[in-house]
Amino acid sequence: MSLIRAFVVEDSPVIRDNLESALEELVPLKVVGWADDEAGALRWLGDPANGCDLAILDIFLRTGSGTGILRALRDAGSPLRRVVLTNYASPDLARQCLDLGAVRVFDKSRDIDALINYCAALPPPPA
Repeated sequence: MSLIRAFVVEDSPVIRDNLESALEELVPLKVVGWADDEAGALRWLGDPANGCDLAILDIFLRTGSGTGILRALRDAGSPLRRVVLTNYASPDLARQCLDLGAVRVFDKSRDIDALINYCAALPPPPA
């Protein structure tokens, strides 16, 4: 079975490491890269040598924001599936993220299981 290749944008090393461990243990998924700021994420995502099936984005980053990443991916016409995982999943922010191309918005404090279930339900990438 092909693994889903995920790219994680999260500025907390503890959260990033725990998320990677949980996803790789519970879902047929491999975290293939990460960034802790907007510029690093856009650099990695824009490099044709890199590839992923799913981007998991925090909103508030060390520098820049997840909404900036969503906007850049939308404006570039990227087909990459993107979800948001944030501590600030207010209805207004969720609507803004969905308008910018996120397919789902998850709250870090209450939706980790929902994120895992979402990832587990994704179809495997073509081999």
